[in-house]
Amino acid sequence: MKEIHRKNAKIIAILLITAASSSIVGLILYNPILKEVNYLISGKENANQIIVGAICELILVVSVISTAFMLFPYLKRQHESLAMGYVCFRFLEAVIIVIGIISVLALLTLSQNFSKNDGTNLSTYQLSGIVLKSIHDWTFILGPNFFLGINTMIYSYLFYKSKLIPRFISLLGITGAVLIFLAAILEMFNVIAQISAWGIILALPIFTYEMSLAGWLIFNGFKMDIETSN
Repeated sequence: MKEIHRKNAKIIAILLITAASSSIVGLILYNPILKEVNYLISGKENANQIIVGAICELILVVSVISTAFMLFPYLKRQHESLAMGYVCFRFLEAVIIVIGIISVLALLTLSQNFSKNDGTNLSTYQLSGIVLKSIHDWTFILGPNFFLGINTMIYSYLFYKSKLIPRFISLLGITGAVLIFLAAILEMFNVIAQISAWGIILALPIFTYEMSLAGWLIFNGFKMDIETSN
């Protein structure tokens, strides 16, 4: 049984690392269609890169959902209702990310059609592009920030109560959850930009937490000898 828990811990760690790395790579690969001024042209020119970015985000979605399934049996030992809440908010995060992926792929199709029509009806394409980019921007705020903050708070709190991992790592998770949630709120009110120095600063603790948790699980696993409450 102990070996099963150690194996599960390593799988969860790999999923955490995969989710973090695929999200970063995906966002970078989207640059030609989300950040370029002439995205209606650069989107088609970098179609393969953008599709690879979408695949990276699909890997992110699979990793997010898989992490929820793998963690649930351990979290429910402490509080089953909160553990179920974690799974639900994790799924919401995944669904919103998928909507963001669809918006980017739809934007790519828009770019390809724009090129086929020799740039006619520019204003119509630009308006459609603004809508699709806005959808992606909001999914980026709500998924990887807002709902990530909620589900990270839940499972970090349950980790803190159960002592399945060292409490200093759990506290880092709680801190990171509060800051990424704050980042989402500030971005909603346009206090800070989505991709900005402040956005990176507020996101850094949760990234550090996930990598610290992954490292701990790889080398130490869960402390299954700790008693948990109902």
